[in-house]
Amino acid sequence: MSNETTRLIEPTLNLKDDFYSLAEEFLAEGDQRYREAIGDFERFIQLCSDEAVGRNLAPGRVPQSIFWLVRDGRRILASSRLRHTLNTFLEQVGGHIGYDVRPSERRRGYGNQILRMTLDKARDLGLKQVLVTADSPNGASWRIIEKNGGVLHGEALSQHTGQLLRKYWIEL
Repeated sequence: MSNETTRLIEPTLNLKDDFYSLAEEFLAEGDQRYREAIGDFERFIQLCSDEAVGRNLAPGRVPQSIFWLVRDGRRILASSRLRHTLNTFLEQVGGHIGYDVRPSERRRGYGNQILRMTLDKARDLGLKQVLVTADSPNGASWRIIEKNGGVLHGEALSQHTGQLLRKYWIEL
């Protein structure tokens, strides 16, 4: 990671091929999170743009900004979602920030990097504190959250996943 250039960018059509590759890595692990996006990538990019400004939000959705951590302008290493506000569901399950690291790029510090950079974006939005959650068995994720100032607020059973969920607040 030392000699590379990484940046946080908004999703772009220019990285369509690499996004497909990233999605395939998740699908190979049985993770469906990007299946719909690869079905209609152009629509996905438009949806990202719309959600960032609160336009055409689906019921139950809040404005959110999506970011990609990209190496050398060509490879997507990780993705984050910054929700501008919380609704009841996000207060219970998702929090303000969600992030994931490309499976082939894990254990290289990118989770820490994308969370840190997304926290900067949250400050830019004027947020004073953010809620970040992690499934209790996902020790890598909650260690990243703690490294970035997360203070454990409690644990609860997720109605969404059925797993114990750790909830952290990070003061900005």
